[in-house]
Amino acid sequence: MQSELEARRRQAEVDLDVPIVSAVRAAAEGPVLPLRLTASNTFCFECHKGVSCWNECCHDTDITLTPYDLIRIGRAVNVPPGEAARMFGSEAVHEASGMPVLKLKRVDNGQEKRPCVFLDPVEGCTIYADRPAACRYYPLGLASVKMKGHDAPEDFYFLVKESHCKGHEEPREQTVADFRAGQGVEPYDERNRGWIHILMKLASWRTLGGPFGKEPDERTKKMFLMATTDLDAFRRFVFDTSFLERYAVAPETHAELATDDEALLELALDWLRAILFNEPTLPLRENVLHEAIAQARAGLGGT
Repeated sequence: MQSELEARRRQAEVDLDVPIVSAVRAAAEGPVLPLRLTASNTFCFECHKGVSCWNECCHDTDITLTPYDLIRIGRAVNVPPGEAARMFGSEAVHEASGMPVLKLKRVDNGQEKRPCVFLDPVEGCTIYADRPAACRYYPLGLASVKMKGHDAPEDFYFLVKESHCKGHEEPREQTVADFRAGQGVEPYDERNRGWIHILMKLASWRTLGGPFGKEPDERTKKMFLMATTDLDAFRRFVFDTSFLERYAVAPETHAELATDDEALLELALDWLRAILFNEPTLPLRENVLHEAIAQARAGLGGT
């Protein structure tokens, strides 16, 4: 029975595209071109103040905030990531996986188009050096796909070509790899990798009812939201509960986890993968594991 369930899970992960990072205007109709791009593919695009649509893409845009986005936004405005989430994010649901995420707020100023909270109408983005991953990628999007015979999902890119955007008419031709490097997306992808893995896997397994045949309950979803959007709360969870007594977190890393948000995010994502999928990303301490095994055996009438 267990092997049959595992086979069904692996089949559910076959060739499923899950968009992860994309910035598309809410009112847009069919702006995504149905073509997978690789790092070596080229496209023409350039955005600058001289383009007639300057700042247009910063209105009515649907942007999912990644965990690392919140760290960078918090630094830009000098607040902790959790406070940045409360100030600039609104809770939503990631459609493919069913998990809670945050969307970047827009300003409801009574106008037809709602601008991003960070938009200055003259100068543009006021946190440009720390702007979210979706803003850096535009007009590209990032998706993951799980192919048959592969153990891990693979990334690919797609082009978002909206009618309002005149940047596509600029003559500058560049590869996807060059564009990504110029926009500084690589640190974002690296630090969000565990989050992407979780969303991808949950999306794949939804056809089977979720991990181990069960849809994540509301408590699990709240823990996911805390760990991915409020590192201050997750830090309290790590240091003020029995977390460090249960999980094999190296003592020499404790001081770093107390102050370094990026290190703490890595721990949070490892923890989520362990509890959601039983992946070996954050093992239980040996005494805790032995106790769990003993309790399981007792429940089965073993010795």
